[in-house]
Amino acid sequence: MTAVEKKIVLDNVDMLSLLGMNDSNLKIVEDRFNASITVRGENVFIKGVIEEVEGIEKIFKEMAYVLNTSGKLTGDDVVTILNLTIEGKVIIDEQEYDSIVLYTKHDVIKARTSGQRKYVEAATKNDICFAIGPAGTGKTYLAVALAISSLKKGLVKRIILARPAVEAGESLGFLPGDFREKIDPYLKPLYDALDDMLPSEKLRSYLEKGIIEIVPLAYMRGRTLNNAFVILDEAQNATAMQMKMFLTRLGANSRAIVTGDITQIDLPPKQVSGLVQARDILSNIKGVSFVYFDRSDVVRHRLVKDIIDAYDKFNGNNK
Repeated sequence: MTAVEKKIVLDNVDMLSLLGMNDSNLKIVEDRFNASITVRGENVFIKGVIEEVEGIEKIFKEMAYVLNTSGKLTGDDVVTILNLTIEGKVIIDEQEYDSIVLYTKHDVIKARTSGQRKYVEAATKNDICFAIGPAGTGKTYLAVALAISSLKKGLVKRIILARPAVEAGESLGFLPGDFREKIDPYLKPLYDALDDMLPSEKLRSYLEKGIIEIVPLAYMRGRTLNNAFVILDEAQNATAMQMKMFLTRLGANSRAIVTGDITQIDLPPKQVSGLVQARDILSNIKGVSFVYFDRSDVVRHRLVKDIIDAYDKFNGNNK
């Protein structure tokens, strides 16, 4: 039979714990298959007949899943995973594999609802993806995870995260400090997401080198962004002109995710939201996708769903 070769990238996985002391976990896997397994950094290269290659890929993914969700991986765990895989049983099913966006040191970031799964699929298949829905549905968090995953896989060379600096009931002028200090609170949710997904020293290095940029939307004007993963967060507060400006920044080999909640527009009453207008103008363009979330996709505290429902009922009764 013809041998095939496959590379698996296990980003943000503690490879020492995965492979075991003196590669003991790796040897358990190698002893059960004829295929060759070579590990270089976070990359695992498998060469052999296709059935074995696919089986070993699945085993390594399940090993990484167990390690990142439980914090440890023993030799007994590896033997159990091997036996279940060989018997055709699984720890996590194929749909759950497909929903995994990023491995972090402490967890596995994955799509947890049907809406989130549609979101990940749409963002992967299209160069521009709009994610519209209420707070707590993971729009921004998953977008950042997708961006980091693309960076680690070498699909892009940098990440740009932007937010409009629109005053939501507060005035920038009354905040202390210079402009950068005034604007940072608007960008804090993006820093929080990155901090969850990257080690502190790695994040600091990426920011210092400009591999990751977090900027107010206005700073995007006049730029052409090549080989970049670009995210516009809180896009309901971008004006129509700003939205067009943002979307036309994309250069070669770049992709964008635009997130927002059209029920929380903080623009002046007569100002048209760029997100609302884009939904009306761009919905039929190939390569542009729109994903809509509802309360069933809320993954924050259980009360968030009830709060959204209460506000929806209140607004419905007061129209």
